[in-house]
Amino acid sequence: MAAIAFTNATLFDGVNDEAVPGMNVLVVDGKIEAVSDKPLSGGDSVTEYDLGGRTLMPGLIDAHAHVFAINLVEEHNRNIAITEMTARAVPRIRKMLDRGFTSVRDVAGGDVGIRNAIAQGFIPGPRLFVGGPALSQIGGHGDHRNLTDDSLDIDFNASAFNFECRIVEGEGPLRSHVRNELRKGADHIKVLASGGVGSPTDAIDQIQYSEAEIRAVCEEAAVRGKYVAAHAYESAAIAHSIRAGVRTIEHANLINAETAAVVAEADAYIVPTLVAYEVTAQHGAELGLSEYVMEKLNYVNDSGLKMLGLAEKAGVKLGFGTDLMGQMEFAQLQEFVIRGRVQRPVDVLKSATSVNAEIVQRDDLGVIRAGATADMIVVDGDPLTDISIMNAPEQHLRLIMKDGDIYKTDLTAK
Repeated sequence: MAAIAFTNATLFDGVNDEAVPGMNVLVVDGKIEAVSDKPLSGGDSVTEYDLGGRTLMPGLIDAHAHVFAINLVEEHNRNIAITEMTARAVPRIRKMLDRGFTSVRDVAGGDVGIRNAIAQGFIPGPRLFVGGPALSQIGGHGDHRNLTDDSLDIDFNASAFNFECRIVEGEGPLRSHVRNELRKGADHIKVLASGGVGSPTDAIDQIQYSEAEIRAVCEEAAVRGKYVAAHAYESAAIAHSIRAGVRTIEHANLINAETAAVVAEADAYIVPTLVAYEVTAQHGAELGLSEYVMEKLNYVNDSGLKMLGLAEKAGVKLGFGTDLMGQMEFAQLQEFVIRGRVQRPVDVLKSATSVNAEIVQRDDLGVIRAGATADMIVVDGDPLTDISIMNAPEQHLRLIMKDGDIYKTDLTAK
């Protein structure tokens, strides 16, 4: 029996508003055995870490990432074989865990193969929740074909360029596709329900897919206890998706108060990804994004913080995502600082822990309580009063535990 004890911790459990000093946590065989303000006994074989009052908190969860997005400019992914793409994605995946993200939801591109490779220990990285390729209509956010390319029956598994999205239309074909992805073990399904920033032919506010088409996707996912995430920016597309049964809205930068109330009433979630716009706006032009894409990027960037206020006021449950492509992946932790401009630090931390655990349908993650999976991190200082601590892991992140195993630490065990 492998036992690890954390003593003298200031505990943020991912749920409550306050961090509690003087707490002790016992981990046995990958699970949290006990949490107490009293000394805990793990037997003679226990390894003890005296945290000296440092903050012990749940491992972080990023609910909107793309582990295979190895280039910022989508066209640069053309003609890259999946084997090469995977090799180039491995260090990207490992760095996510290095930042304290013990779980990540991939919402376009990540497949059961990369998820299983991590779970089996072949690749160091966060636990993955995957949905396979996102679903796009013709001319939608996921349609990056050349202007002269009219073929839809291409080999979509031939290169990285076509791996993140699949062009499928009509209720029947959509049902078949969803059934097949769920057969393979997908954790969720993603639909592209509005225009997007990086796509070449669609405006941000364009509604994509009919309500009946999205409802067909949601019905098929629900049969297997899964759910649908929808890429959507503007209120009409968001309401359209919610009416069809979508559970999580990705981005939502252009939402209005009325639609925020609709999302809250449906008990659905919004997953903001503000860092993607802010950081990409700073570097996108020099890395080759087109003028049209940059215009759309700036348009949604200006509305992100307003969206947070509207959603909070309506009572919408807010997840935590980053959506960083290619060279921008270094900025993953900056989302904490951006969100902290308008939200309480504790609410941002809850978004990245217990709320995101709800989103990925794992109530044993994102919390520190008896019976939960032992995903935890230790940081210097108090992120509940200074959220910027989260953005400086080289200074403050002292220990990372995933599944009860210490992945990285500079603390000394007794």
